[in-house]
Amino acid sequence: MLVAEEEESTEGESSPSSFPPKPIKGGSNRYDVFLSFNSSDTRKEFTDALYHRLEDAGLHVFRSCNSIRIDEEFTQVVLDAITSSKISIPIISRHYALSKWCLRDLIHIMDCKKNKSHTVLPIFYKVDPLDVQHLERSFGEAFHSHKHHFDEKDIKEGQQALEDVTILHNWKFDESDIRDEGAFIEYVFQYVTRIREGFLLPLPSNIVGLDGQLRNIMNHIDTPSVNARMIGIYGIGGIGKTVLARCIYNKLSYTFDHVGYLQDIGEMTKAYGIKSLQRKLIYNILEDENTLSIDDSEINNIIKSRFTEKKVLILLDDIDHKDQLDALVGEDYWFASGSIIIVTTRNKAILDQSEFEVDYKHEMSEMDEVHSMILFSTCAFQMEHPPSDFVGISRQIISTTGGLPLALEVIGYHLYKKTDREIWDAWLEYLKKDIHVTVLCVLQRIYGALEDEHKENFLDIACSFIGKKNKVPTYMSDDYGFHASQGIEELKLRSLAKIEDDGKLSMHDQLIGLGKSIICRGQAPGNYSRLWVDEETFRVLTEKKETTMIEAICHIEYSGHPFLDYGPADHSRAYINEQFKKFQRLRFIRLRNSTSSEDYGKLFSEVRWLQWFHTESNLSFWATNLHLPKLVVLQLSYSLITKDWKEDWKGWTSIMTAKQLKVLQLEGFKSLRCTPDLSVFLELKILILRDCHGLKQVHHSIGKVKSLVCLDLSCCSTLEKLPGEVGELEELKELILDSSGIIEIPTSIGSLRKLEKLSACSCKSLREVPCSVGELQNLEHMDMSGSAIERFPCAIGRLKKLRILSLKSCHRLKWEIPREIGDLSSLEILEITEALKIDMPKSIQNLSSLQHLNLWGCYNLPSLLDLPSSLKYLRASYQGSRSPELSHLIHLEELDLSWKRPT
Repeated sequence: MLVAEEEESTEGESSPSSFPPKPIKGGSNRYDVFLSFNSSDTRKEFTDALYHRLEDAGLHVFRSCNSIRIDEEFTQVVLDAITSSKISIPIISRHYALSKWCLRDLIHIMDCKKNKSHTVLPIFYKVDPLDVQHLERSFGEAFHSHKHHFDEKDIKEGQQALEDVTILHNWKFDESDIRDEGAFIEYVFQYVTRIREGFLLPLPSNIVGLDGQLRNIMNHIDTPSVNARMIGIYGIGGIGKTVLARCIYNKLSYTFDHVGYLQDIGEMTKAYGIKSLQRKLIYNILEDENTLSIDDSEINNIIKSRFTEKKVLILLDDIDHKDQLDALVGEDYWFASGSIIIVTTRNKAILDQSEFEVDYKHEMSEMDEVHSMILFSTCAFQMEHPPSDFVGISRQIISTTGGLPLALEVIGYHLYKKTDREIWDAWLEYLKKDIHVTVLCVLQRIYGALEDEHKENFLDIACSFIGKKNKVPTYMSDDYGFHASQGIEELKLRSLAKIEDDGKLSMHDQLIGLGKSIICRGQAPGNYSRLWVDEETFRVLTEKKETTMIEAICHIEYSGHPFLDYGPADHSRAYINEQFKKFQRLRFIRLRNSTSSEDYGKLFSEVRWLQWFHTESNLSFWATNLHLPKLVVLQLSYSLITKDWKEDWKGWTSIMTAKQLKVLQLEGFKSLRCTPDLSVFLELKILILRDCHGLKQVHHSIGKVKSLVCLDLSCCSTLEKLPGEVGELEELKELILDSSGIIEIPTSIGSLRKLEKLSACSCKSLREVPCSVGELQNLEHMDMSGSAIERFPCAIGRLKKLRILSLKSCHRLKWEIPREIGDLSSLEILEITEALKIDMPKSIQNLSSLQHLNLWGCYNLPSLLDLPSSLKYLRASYQGSRSPELSHLIHLEELDLSWKRPT
């Protein structure tokens, strides 16, 4: 996108902005967000900042304002952009209604709200919504004084649109708001992101062979219908039903206001009951927290009565019983016309017997030989076609698996780097023995081939560690005698476990099911090695029957909103020490919504991981006299343990005896003022004090924790300083200070020679980075986005391993970026956006590794100098009489420029 930006007009009759649409990659004309605003009120700071916050996060935004006169043809482009956007944000300011273009935007926005799926989130910027609604005071005066510029139709429809928009969910920002504009914008951004993220479901990177099936279903969906419709997808496990259903869901989600997704319904029903899933679905559709506390007897009536006027898109994944389907979606009259329910199941009979008549049933077909070969070869050989001497046997293996994606994937990864033909021949013979070999049989065979330690790692992940950072289980298991780091890597290589981009562990649902079935084999829960179902856990804990097998009790944690994953708050429990006496081998405890004030003595002497998580403010972990000699991971979150550690909770004295502690997470301790003495934890690797808003001091003993690798103090809003002893953490690799109250980074930070990541995003009181940062020879990632820093030290040039430098939305940044930045030979990503006044040195052309350069919103940048030819992505704003010379950027893949002509 190349944009020439003129001086803004303050008159109200000019046409939409000079910012034409930036379409979504792939040729789609859809946008995530449409911004409507009057540039004379909000453009220079507020709207620009909001726009870039959304864009920098990957959302596709169309800006429409009143800054330049453009012909009527462009007006239609704007209206089309509204129609094709999922969310509209009209920023209604004092002079918003002076512009007929803004009024026309708003009229069309409100029409879209009535006639199709379209979310409207108005911001009332320094105006009162009541003044807008009734056209009173300064807002009303401005509108009436310019009515003679408008057509009668615009006046009538505009007044109605202004009245209607005031009754929607909205934000109000004025001078009396206790938040600054940056914090307010961040709040809006988080809300929009939460809505946006709810629309799309994650998909694997190696999707192969689904195009034809996806096209067939979408063609059917595109045919008109006056009723709510159900699309059923059925087939054996591991054939790709979930991936196909998610693809359909993602394609349709833009056209629905109300969306809902429930996964692993069969398994979740067994664990938490159908009422819990009904609550989650109700909350997803209605977004009303009051629905979380409704009585079980009212749930069905809520779905029947509250959904009838809602056009919804719902994906129900892995239904295994007709009763589940009937309870969640009932019959077609429960939903408004145009609603679509997508259901996946292994049992076609469920679709045949459904009370909600299935409009279209799609049987998943196996992949053809070509696509099967691509998938298998990618896993087994890391290329789309196998070596010539393995083509024949690869075809035979593919043929015997029936083109099942999961089977091809796990077998392929199992055979990766195995060049011994006897191993390949053995697998082929196994698959040929029985033509009815299933994915589960394949998975069981591969599991059986694992070493005993790796089997334990597999079971731990399946039952306890899904969604956990992969490093944390490693610490616990390594101390237990398992080499978990090797085990996780082995499982990953075999495609039996995955590490997501955020470092968290995940597994295919069939693999999770395999792990749990192995534990359950013909045994009563009391004889399981691991417990993960709430009711079973509570029953085993409260019954008097002896058990010596249980090693782990692991209730599922909440993610996102409390209660949605496992039911309402009234399921809280109070535990006593007697209930734990029968567990001799217990090494992992994760309880939530539970309380205790018992003397546990030596009952937890084998425990290595203890997590007591609260979602209710009246619950806490007040256990005393804990004997935890083998404790490696301690996570206490949102507890009432506060203020004075020694007087408020004597249990802390017990925890200080946990000499092997490697992970300490105290999250959401809102009244904690100072960290305790940490000097006893000589093996501590990770210290997380996130969201401790009352924390004002980190105890100087932090310097004694020489083993610390990660220190997270994010969202500690009253923490202004770090002790100089932080510089003594010679093993520290990550220092996270995001959204904290830090006003300075101690100069001692230069001693952290192993530090790889330094992040101080949204630190509004942080004005400078010390020169000692130049001593961080292993630093790879520095993020100061949204901070108040004004200049960068010349010492930055000494960071030879720095790959990412982010200074987005640093509004106070000014003066020339130091020329030493050109010495950053490893720098790949450089982001400096919305800076007050900066100039880029000529040395930037020396950044031979630079691929991504973002200088958006830096309109005081006098020119774009010679840029390194390595660039693949360039986004910049600057002043100049003509566009820059970019012909030498031969690797450029994406260009986004905006310039102002000098005045």
